[in-house]
Amino acid sequence: MKATVSEDCIGCGMCASSCPEVFGIGDDGTASVIVDEVPDDAEDSAQEAADNCPASAITIE
Repeated sequence: MKATVSEDCIGCGMCASSCPEVFGIGDDGTASVIVDEVPDDAEDSAQEAADNCPASAITIE
């Protein structure tokens, strides 16, 4: 699975808090994906981050 964060990110940090294995907050204050592939043991938390993103900026495919 791959995760992406669109430019719609508002930088709330929810994703980095709920799934730090996949998401981080960059110097610009917005979220970024820090891995090429979502680890198997982080798939549920990555999907939860996408589902709960207030800006709907996260896609998991």
